Amino acid sequence: MSDYYNILGVSRGSSDDEIKKAYKKLAMKHHPDRGGDTAKFQSIQEAYATLSDPAKRSQYDNPQPQNMGGFHFNGGFPPGFESFFANFNGFHNQPQYSHQQNKSINVQTTITLEESFTGKELVANLKLPSGRTQTIKVTIPAGIDNGSTMRLHELGDDSIPNVPRGDVNLTIHVQPNDRFQRQGDDLLSNIEISCIEAMLGSSVEIETIDGKRLDVKINAGVQPGQLMSIPGYGMPKVNDNRFKGRLLLNINITIPTLLTDEQKDLLNTFMKLQ
Repeated sequence: MSDYYNILGVSRGSSDDEIKKAYKKLAMKHHPDRGGDTAKFQSIQEAYATLSDPAKRSQYDNPQPQNMGGFHFNGGFPPGFESFFANFNGFHNQPQYSHQQNKSINVQTTITLEESFTGKELVANLKLPSGRTQTIKVTIPAGIDNGSTMRLHELGDDSIPNVPRGDVNLTIHVQPNDRFQRQGDDLLSNIEISCIEAMLGSSVEIETIDGKRLDVKINAGVQPGQLMSIPGYGMPKVNDNRFKGRLLLNINITIPTLLTDEQKDLLNTFMKLQ
C-alpha cells in the first residue's frame, strides 16, 4: 500500500488544514497542465482523497484484513477542489475517465529572432511513446517570445486506447541576434557615429529587422548612450500583430585615437576659437 502521508509530505498527526495545504501545494506543482507528471499527480490526488476523508483516513490508519483494497480516484478532484483548477485548460467540466491517461509530450524547437518577427510554419515528425511516428504542423505566431510554450491539444501519446490522447507541449527558444536585443516588444540596436557627427548632427541609414532601410536624423549635441525611439519598428504584439513595439537606437560615439599633425592643428585652432 502506498504511504499517503509520505506522498503528501506530512506526518501522521497532521491536522486536516495541514493536509489540505500540502495537497494544494503539490497539486499546483505537479499538475499535468503545468508540465507535471500525470502519474505523480494521480498519486497526490489518491493520497488526499483518503486522508481528507475522516472515515477513509481512520480505515487507512487502522487497516482491517478484509478491507485492503486500494482506493482509486478515477481522475476527478477531491471534494471542495472542483473549482481549484478551473482555469487550467482541459480539466474543467470534462468527462471523468479512468485513472489511466495518455501522457503529454514535451518537445522544443529553436527559431531565429527574424522568424519570431514574421512567425513560422513548422512541420516535424514526432516519435510517440506508442511507437507510432506522427507528422505535426504548427503555426508559430509572429511576436512569440523566448521560452513560450504552445499546447497542441490531443496530439501526444496514444498508447492507451479508448481514452483521450495526451497533448504536445512545444517550447519555443529564440536564438540571440547579433544586431537586435529584444526588450518586451521593443528591439534595441546600437549605432556608431563619430564625435564630429555627434557635435554637428548627422543622418545615418539603418536596416530594420525585416530588411527595411530608414534614414535617421541625429541631432547636434547627442550624448553617448542616449536612446532614440522609432515607434512601430519593434516586434509585433503576439496577440495582435497590427501593433508593434519600438526600435530603440543606442548611440555610441567613437573617438579617433590616431590623428595626423594637420588634424591636431585644426582641432587646436577650433579650440582657440571657443
